[in-house]
Amino acid sequence: MRFITGSFFENFKMAIDTLRTNKLRSSLTIVGVVIGVMTVMLMSSIISGINVAVEHEVEQFGTRSIFLYKMDIGIRTSAPTREERMRKALTLDDADALAKLPTIEVAVPFLDISNGFFGDKLMVTGANGKTSAAVNLTGTYPDIERTSSEVLLEGRWFTTQESDDKVDVCLIGDSVKEAYFPLIDPIGETIDVGGRQFRIIGVLAKREQLFGGGSGNNDQSNVIYMPMGAALRLKPFADDLFIMAVAKEGQFEQAKDQVQDTLRIRRHVPLSQKNNFSMETAASLVDQFQAITGGVFLAMVVISSVGLMIGGLGVMNIMLVSVTERTREIGIRKAIGAKRTDILMQFLIEAATLTGMGGVIGLILGFGATYLVKLIMPSYVPWWAPVGGFFVSIGIGLVFGVFPAWKAARLELIESLRYE
Repeated sequence: MRFITGSFFENFKMAIDTLRTNKLRSSLTIVGVVIGVMTVMLMSSIISGINVAVEHEVEQFGTRSIFLYKMDIGIRTSAPTREERMRKALTLDDADALAKLPTIEVAVPFLDISNGFFGDKLMVTGANGKTSAAVNLTGTYPDIERTSSEVLLEGRWFTTQESDDKVDVCLIGDSVKEAYFPLIDPIGETIDVGGRQFRIIGVLAKREQLFGGGSGNNDQSNVIYMPMGAALRLKPFADDLFIMAVAKEGQFEQAKDQVQDTLRIRRHVPLSQKNNFSMETAASLVDQFQAITGGVFLAMVVISSVGLMIGGLGVMNIMLVSVTERTREIGIRKAIGAKRTDILMQFLIEAATLTGMGGVIGLILGFGATYLVKLIMPSYVPWWAPVGGFFVSIGIGLVFGVFPAWKAARLELIESLRYE
């Protein structure tokens, strides 16, 4: 005989027995909850993984770094405006002026020469005969050694003398090494860049890829660095210049103000007008990216909540059916002393148990899907995702189970006993 009243655990056991009796019906009822919880779990892990990867990637340049470019830096949702395209490029003199500021430790320019003067791609050819136009070619100063933008794996950096003399030496990224020198040590070997022979003096460590990898210009290790003078000899009128300034320890905020003021003066920006250049930091880039992914996550939560609502409606429907089927049982319980609150609690726990089981199944499937996604792109499960998913699934059961439980509790004793 079913007990009249009981503790939470006794009601929970009763709920499990009821669900076990109606396995197929219960399984179909929680499909919406499973899909909703799994979607939230999967999306939160993907977005959290991307956020962590982006934060790690940006901070590789150093938390004291200030990034400067003529056009807006960061995640773009539209093409550059006409005003951006018409901006004057940053110059090497700008980099030199910033390097002299009292709050700046080093200011390093990076000149992109991947394209030829008339837009044609500069070809890179190795001794193994491989030729490609997809290598990122960059001219820079020896001071790159003083930044954390790249890590030297073997060999050495080029010297100030080599830079001043425009010597054809270079450092190559890990992807260039794998593509052009897969079986030999590249140090001391030469590689043809735009028709000139460059001697390789260093190999850089492999850079972490944001989305599990890339190729060509999307591969951050597919790069060749050379002295600025040598780069300008390949592309004399190049002006696609990016500057990274590193603030001295403890002077980051002052450095940002000094850098901005210096460039505004040098670029003749009127006091009433906004900057005609972009200035970002590691923190601002991460915040900018997280604002976008936060919006995407919110949209996905709204979409997945549809599945949870469908699951909740299914629970309400099945609980109403259950109340009708068990009307005589409810009458018997009331006849031997069960109160309305006992009936109400029994059906609420049964509804919460039903959706809670759907939540657990959704979390298990979500973890499995996250593992598969991790094979191709960053994926990280934040602690709040499974906890939140589980409690939301239980909450769905409590919310949508209130009406059936209230209806069961309000059944009249005599009518319930007469029910066939």
